[in-house]
Amino acid sequence: MKQLTRKQTAEFLSQNDSFVILTHRRPDGDTLGSSALLCRGLRSLGKTAYILRNPEITEKYAHLHEGLTKEQVSEGDILVAVDTASQGMLPAAFSQYADRITLRIDHHATAESFTELELVEPESAACGETVAGVLSLMGAGLDKPMANALYTAISTDTGCFRYANTTAKTFEAAAHCAYNGADLFAINQALFETRSLGRLRLEGWLIAHMLFLQEGKVAICPLPKAVEDALGLTEDDLENISGFPRSIEGVKIAATLREEGTDRIKISVRAVPGYDAAAICAQFGGGGHKGAAGASMVCSMDEAVEAIKKALPKI
Repeated sequence: MKQLTRKQTAEFLSQNDSFVILTHRRPDGDTLGSSALLCRGLRSLGKTAYILRNPEITEKYAHLHEGLTKEQVSEGDILVAVDTASQGMLPAAFSQYADRITLRIDHHATAESFTELELVEPESAACGETVAGVLSLMGAGLDKPMANALYTAISTDTGCFRYANTTAKTFEAAAHCAYNGADLFAINQALFETRSLGRLRLEGWLIAHMLFLQEGKVAICPLPKAVEDALGLTEDDLENISGFPRSIEGVKIAATLREEGTDRIKISVRAVPGYDAAAICAQFGGGGHKGAAGASMVCSMDEAVEAIKKALPKI
């Protein structure tokens, strides 16, 4: 593995032509926005670029990839993964290509190197910031669709600029989006001001079943698959649910647990500044950022809850 600078990454992309971009499973606004931005930017420079269609993309974000996808990788394509910290984050449908990925562009502080080349910038609030910087060095302009993709990437990963990872450079990137015609109001309304009835039912269920520890400073939310099915939830309803318990007054660390198939639990941990979500998830082979991290466990939901309790620091 070779760690690249933005300049070296720009040179690599400039020296090659045919690219296919990969996104992570349960794709969020950053991986989808970053991939759309990179694809459009490469095309604007005369490159052949596509995004490998992610079967897990939801209705909320599907418009970002319209006209940009292909169903499979062709011989000679150079594979680039964006916002993907490990091979385990790839959708099952992409596993056949995992060993063919040449370049990874990412911003996760704790990550598992799995590509020949990588550009990882933990200081970037979103992967979209890093992608935008690389494209700028390549001489790519920012048209309206690209601005919308970039704004989606940075706004989702900063909670609309409310999270501690937001920096002055994040605001500069957002301003650049505004200057180039991004639909700020429409994006903000869709992502942060509109809640489905399913989402409201989910939040009500979590409030009733949430576990509070350490005098209310820690919240654990076990969410069985049976409850998701009974409430008729979609992945859009469940997006960013990990941040919900952290929004409760007094909560410093929150862990949300979801069932993924038989005896597999997906853990998402969120923490306020001063606490380290990545350190908690690292105990289970996961990682991420201090403020937001994830991991998976092969066990029952009850066993996962007990394991999380033991892994939590004393506050």
